[in-house]
Amino acid sequence: MAKQKIVLAYSGGLDTSVILKWLKETYDAEIIAFTADIGQKEELDGLEEKALATGASKVYIDDLRDEFANDFIYPMFQAGAMYEGQYLLGTSIARPLIAKRMVDIAREEGATAIAHGATGKGNDQVRFELGVAGLAPDIEVIAPWRNEEFRNSFPGRAEMIAYAEAHGIPVTASAAKSYSMDRNLLHISYESGVLEDPWFDASAEDSKDMYLLSVSPEDAPDEAEYLELTFEKGNVVALNGESMSPLQVMEKLNELGGKHGIGRVDMVENRFVGMKSRGVYETPGGTILFTAHRKMESITMDREVMNLRDSLITRYSTLVYNGFWFAPERLALQALVTESQKNVTGTVRVKLYKGNIIGAGVKSPVSLYNPDIATMEADPTQAYDQGDATGFIRLNALRLKVATGVNQNH
Repeated sequence: MAKQKIVLAYSGGLDTSVILKWLKETYDAEIIAFTADIGQKEELDGLEEKALATGASKVYIDDLRDEFANDFIYPMFQAGAMYEGQYLLGTSIARPLIAKRMVDIAREEGATAIAHGATGKGNDQVRFELGVAGLAPDIEVIAPWRNEEFRNSFPGRAEMIAYAEAHGIPVTASAAKSYSMDRNLLHISYESGVLEDPWFDASAEDSKDMYLLSVSPEDAPDEAEYLELTFEKGNVVALNGESMSPLQVMEKLNELGGKHGIGRVDMVENRFVGMKSRGVYETPGGTILFTAHRKMESITMDREVMNLRDSLITRYSTLVYNGFWFAPERLALQALVTESQKNVTGTVRVKLYKGNIIGAGVKSPVSLYNPDIATMEADPTQAYDQGDATGFIRLNALRLKVATGVNQNH
């Protein structure tokens, strides 16, 4: 009989390298290693050779950057998503794409299971597995870190290094960094190690070397830089008049935002599994995109449509954070978001300066802003009669007067 096939989400680090060998031995299975190129840059160097040397029968390293920008980052930013008022969901939004491609590979290869190296304490285990459940509930998910036998075998990094050495796994057994990181096209996240102390100052001078995408605001250029973003139906299609794909937009915005020290966030967030976790994020391009998108909406989106969409931001953001990208309620919310964006078209000009994004102008061919009506001078259109405000105020004040009268009499 043919061996069972397992598709493993593989990063090439110590954990997933050990997991690859452990899965192969424990399940007597054929392991297909999969790495999604979603913007990790040099982290992908040498991964195929390493996976094959560790025991993988086949390796997929798929460039998913265009799909990531088109089908995941852009729709999420149309929704104005931001988790707990600070986090632009850089790690969260990448997981459903990875799960989707793993399911595709499992189907192509005839695999009956997928596996991941997410720990039993984090959000990623939930995101991966809910993604698979939403796409292919018949495929088994193997999570070694929730396997008691695996945890007993590897209670710490020393045991993993010893296992790697004993099995000839090509992993450099260097000292662990004082933090862990996860990188993609949208951001880099840093957590654990020294960052587990919420009093630790990650913006201090001696922490500068941690950051890869941005300079500190103090070290940013002393001269501001202007940037124009052209939107069509809620999506940026050009920068400074040059047409670009979503991938090109994200890469260029990351470059400009990083240059000016934009997009650093240090927060303690609420994980879906119930604990609080401290994370530091670099999201230079995403921060510019988020801010400019909001400015574009300010003159093109109807007030009540904006209020409705905004009332759903917390719900939408939580769905993405918790791993429900493929859930029917997220898809329903996305349909509303898409409808809300049909007139979000025009150009936003911003000024980038030492960590700040300063609005410097906005215009649109479908602007709802009418200077003739808004002017403090005489309205040439006579569309607004100031005298109408008297009745408007009286009607809105009526319930307040009634309530005050009742309270004063009791």
